[in-house]
Amino acid sequence: MAGRYSPDVDFVSPTRFVDSTHPDVVAWATEVVGDAVDDRTKAVRLFYAVRDDIRYDPYVATSGEDQYRASEILRQDRNWCVPKAILLCAGSRAVGVPCRLGFADVKNHLASPKLLEQMGTDLFAFHGYVEFRLDDTWRKATAAFNIEMCTRFGVKPLDFDGLEDSLYHEFDVEGRRHMEYVNERGTFEDFPYDEMVRVFTEVYGGPPGDVAADQHDELFHG
Repeated sequence: MAGRYSPDVDFVSPTRFVDSTHPDVVAWATEVVGDAVDDRTKAVRLFYAVRDDIRYDPYVATSGEDQYRASEILRQDRNWCVPKAILLCAGSRAVGVPCRLGFADVKNHLASPKLLEQMGTDLFAFHGYVEFRLDDTWRKATAAFNIEMCTRFGVKPLDFDGLEDSLYHEFDVEGRRHMEYVNERGTFEDFPYDEMVRVFTEVYGGPPGDVAADQHDELFHG
């Protein structure tokens, strides 16, 4: 699907949700990239910081708009794929690396039984990722699953070197079906909040947050 933005977008300017000029976002991104001078190294360091410093937890999904601003996401130690992608995008822009948001629907064949019961399906709509522009090429990067969670589920952690796309593995370490991409929703300059709410209502019967935030799931909270 084609991107949803005007052709003159530079993908380094801040937006409502990707508030990359917020002082906290700038300070965090600057610290993460450290002495890196080239865009690829900056993108890689930011990828791993978001992947592993913020634990993946689908039960914290919320419909509160402010919770999808990068500066607010930065205050959390756990979150799900969409906010993690927004923060990664903002961090990238904060250090001058062009970046945009991407969304797709995926089937997760290894989700926990409790989560599948809450969702009523194995379709994970509006999965979030980013695309960095490196050496005039857009590279996809998925920083959703922290390495500890991957170990618990027996799936391969996603790595990113800035040279190849980083997408979910089709099979886990034991050869079982893991992730299946079923629908691309396009790339965006800013987070399409209203579109996400519409899709969640269509697929799950309500906006994010209908899955109880205090629901204990040993596979995510153990």
